[in-house]
Amino acid sequence: MSLTLDHLVILVQDLDAAIADYGALGFTVQRGGTHADGVTHNALVGFADGSYLELIAFLQPQARHRWAAHAARGHRGFIDFALLPSSVAEVVAGARARGVAYAGPLDGGRVRPDGERLAWQIGSPPSADLPFLCGDITPRALRVAEGAVRVHANGVTGVAALTVAVADLDASLARYAALLGSPGAVLPLPGLGLRQARLALGTTDLVLLAPGPLADAPAARALQAALGGREAGVIGIALRGPSSASLPSNLTHGAAIDIVSVA
Repeated sequence: MSLTLDHLVILVQDLDAAIADYGALGFTVQRGGTHADGVTHNALVGFADGSYLELIAFLQPQARHRWAAHAARGHRGFIDFALLPSSVAEVVAGARARGVAYAGPLDGGRVRPDGERLAWQIGSPPSADLPFLCGDITPRALRVAEGAVRVHANGVTGVAALTVAVADLDASLARYAALLGSPGAVLPLPGLGLRQARLALGTTDLVLLAPGPLADAPAARALQAALGGREAGVIGIALRGPSSASLPSNLTHGAAIDIVSVA
């Protein structure tokens, strides 16, 4: 089954500050509005390839929220990512049939600043190494605006790759194979104390990184530090652009983002 990257979630403490900082980095930022539960609000950075970055901040504490634990310990940066299915129900059913117990479909939505109400469905994964699913009920163009808002002064056009740190590469790869319906390729990383695998999400490469036999190697320790107390998850992304650069983490609010020139 074909699943593509929908968006990456970046937790920030102050949404207005994040909007200003991402704007200073050359991104066109759109205010998204308040989510249906009233607990969070967001802003979006949409790309020409259809994916986007979601900058999200909590408006009030909510212990039962999916990302509450990250906010409670003051985490900033990547906390999740989502894939775009044509039908959440069908993908959830398929994953369950192959042994990966996604929950859902679950209702979600938000109200845009212009008053437009958006609705979608969520598929919630059984483990932190997997993405959630986000499928639109209202037209996707209402959730992810098209046109000039996808053009950025820094020239970025989309997400080339994202890296997800996991604890057990073989177990995670099996779960992803069940979700995506296709196996990934394990590639060597000699001497670093790490193992990696690559999978395709449309035009975006998904890289899984895990500690290898040398779990106390410097690279393995750096991998754990990059998670910031999370069990697993996104630790960095590469965006397609006209030239290569690493964006300063103080302006990305803790998210490790590189711009790469891809032929």
